[in-house]
Amino acid sequence: MNEKLRDAATDRLFEAMLSLRTRDDCYAFFEDLCTVAEIKSLAQRLAVASLLRKGRTYAEIVEETGVSTATISRVNRALAYGADGYETVLDRIEPA
Repeated sequence: MNEKLRDAATDRLFEAMLSLRTRDDCYAFFEDLCTVAEIKSLAQRLAVASLLRKGRTYAEIVEETGVSTATISRVNRALAYGADGYETVLDRIEPA
């Protein structure tokens, strides 16, 4: 985990996220917190991570999602060398 991220404000943000109980809670909080473009970007990155784990090619991912190859590369790097956050989440929300 990147210790540069850790501070009281970020801890509070994550506590707020952990307090959300429903999808509607998430929509309301993220709509207030982020722009629509930011939310869509986060959702696209998660979709890219899922597709990469399924062995899809960059070309297939670009065609399906419309994201840039730079975004795919960034997500791929996180899957390979990151803190395993994508892996944790995807293991929990996708069937094996």
